[in-house]
Amino acid sequence: MSKQFLPNDSIEIDRYSTHNNDVKDPRYRRFVSPITLAILRDFNKNHHGLDFGSGTGPVITVVLREQGYNIKTYDPYFDYKPEVLGDAYDYIACCEVAEHFHEPNVEFGKLKSLLKPNGKLYIMTDLYDEEIYFEDWYYKNDPTHVFFYQKSTFDWIKETFGFKSVEIEGRLAILIN
Repeated sequence: MSKQFLPNDSIEIDRYSTHNNDVKDPRYRRFVSPITLAILRDFNKNHHGLDFGSGTGPVITVVLREQGYNIKTYDPYFDYKPEVLGDAYDYIACCEVAEHFHEPNVEFGKLKSLLKPNGKLYIMTDLYDEEIYFEDWYYKNDPTHVFFYQKSTFDWIKETFGFKSVEIEGRLAILIN
């Protein structure tokens, strides 16, 4: 999206505040389960994680902490703790966040720099492909969704930022450092 059309902070905060992010809601937990199940499969309690863009209800963090996992939260609007961006992590969860990046190049550079060697970046977003009629695609209707991804976008991110590999599992993209 052209910078002149990007939503400002107040529009984004208003929009995000309308989300019903109840960490006890089984539907919300099921929605984020592609990320939480992948992290539970790939890492253990001794690894350190970051829930990047944790929002008003950090359900990924809550689910993993219930399993004894060590995970920190960061959100530029609702959980602003820039000090956590000085640490290194075994895994980073980024659920329904990447489509909000105003400067994806900057954000992916930052996320890559936060990962330890062999760390994994889990990104959940709705992927666009040519079979989707864009005019009818629900995902574009959110005014805070300013960047859309395709499988080829993640291939480009892998190459550009030097990730070892990328795996796509439905709505979940996993970039391996």
